[in-house]
Amino acid sequence: MTEITKMQHIPEHIAIIMDGNGRWATERNKPRSYGHQEGVEAVRRITSECTRLGVKFLTLYTFSTENWNRPETEVAALMSLVLTSLEDEIFMKNNVRFRVIGDMERLPQDVQDKLRETMEHTAANDKMTMVVALSYSSRWEITEAVKKIASDVQKGIIKESEISEELVSEHMTTNFMPDPDLLIRTGGELRISNYLLWQIAYSELYFCDTYWPDFSEDDLHKAIESYNNRQRRFGKTEAQVEENK
Repeated sequence: MTEITKMQHIPEHIAIIMDGNGRWATERNKPRSYGHQEGVEAVRRITSECTRLGVKFLTLYTFSTENWNRPETEVAALMSLVLTSLEDEIFMKNNVRFRVIGDMERLPQDVQDKLRETMEHTAANDKMTMVVALSYSSRWEITEAVKKIASDVQKGIIKESEISEELVSEHMTTNFMPDPDLLIRTGGELRISNYLLWQIAYSELYFCDTYWPDFSEDDLHKAIESYNNRQRRFGKTEAQVEENK
């Protein structure tokens, strides 16, 4: 098992594209919904391990706006799974605050109610924040931010000359947390799939073939080890980064 040493830097914010649930189930001659159920178990163990390691924010891509185009039976199963998986134990046992980003108005009312109830119940937890991207896409988020900024300019609340990267970030649904340090995608695909496009401008990307239901603490450690073996330059030269250490 890959061990995390005290010398390694733990990312403050890890974002994950949890891919491969359906393929994992299909390879076992099971319905796709079974893969999503097993994916919840992976969420539980990775949440617990991230909390133990000292990660402050864990953002999970759970359901994209494009996923509404999936078969109705699968969408219904996913919505039902959201309701049953929001258990107090995973949050209260690990002192985890729960947040949601995405177009919640598109979700069934009972799902909206459960999400808000969980957010309120865990609001005082402060060891880690788990953020679920639900009915979310980055293009939707950026479009909504542009609308809000345009409206504020029209109302005279802000001037066009005051629009900056910082102002755009403030209008994102993720404005309560830092940008991801590390983005992990499971399942073998090498794409971002409309996820946190603004926020991952300088994130380190890590792709692995493991399907999400099989993603273990050891897999997480390997991703963090890879992150630690990289030099984050943010546009600077290698020499500049070394000089500022």
